[in-house]
Amino acid sequence: MLAIFKREIQSFFTAPIGYLIIGLFLTLTGLFLWVFSGSFNILEYGFADLSNFFKLTPWVFLFLIPAITMRSFSEEKKLGTLELLYIKPIGLTNIVFGKFLGTLALAIIALVPTLLYVYTISELGVVTGNLDTGIVLGSYFGVLFLIAAYTAIGIFTSALSENQIIAFILGVALCFLFFYGFESLSTLFEGSTSLFVKKLGMKTHFDGISQGVIDTRSIVYFVSITLFFVFITTVQLKNASR
Repeated sequence: MLAIFKREIQSFFTAPIGYLIIGLFLTLTGLFLWVFSGSFNILEYGFADLSNFFKLTPWVFLFLIPAITMRSFSEEKKLGTLELLYIKPIGLTNIVFGKFLGTLALAIIALVPTLLYVYTISELGVVTGNLDTGIVLGSYFGVLFLIAAYTAIGIFTSALSENQIIAFILGVALCFLFFYGFESLSTLFEGSTSLFVKKLGMKTHFDGISQGVIDTRSIVYFVSITLFFVFITTVQLKNASR
């Protein structure tokens, strides 16, 4: 698994894609938060907090993560190198986890420079340093769980087709369904049924963690979604190799 992980990281940074993804993420969030006029602009928001950043980030990653993962297995299939991975003394599950962790690491690296936003917001407050660090830490934890789930979904859709565009579209569609689809679907119901449908989606759990409430049910939810898609990716690849 470590060998696959290193291979993925090297492939990201020996080609422009790693730098492109990090630069694109930071550019998009920076423009929306500090430059473009609108509901996400922190300077127009009037409050020195990072809530707008954590509202924006899930939507940016919803497109960026599938863009990273679309090549994971699609490219291996297209180039015919997937069979070479099968014959190596590495279990199929380790191959999937290695690729999953490689993509996750790239997303985390893209997040690290945004810690500068925390310092900036802290300095912008009427009282310097008057920032709710509990909510900020909770929100970052929420983003980590969310991008792990996105990554697992993207890895799965990449295993479905050798066409990277199809893998990307499927990845975006599934990530959108799990993040916001159930939230929208819940409006068709009432009472406990509406709440149940809403809790099937990621947004409710992400919003809870972003408020600084580390609910074990939300953690179990994200870990379950992530492991489920890693598992069915392994099953898909195993069936495809027969």
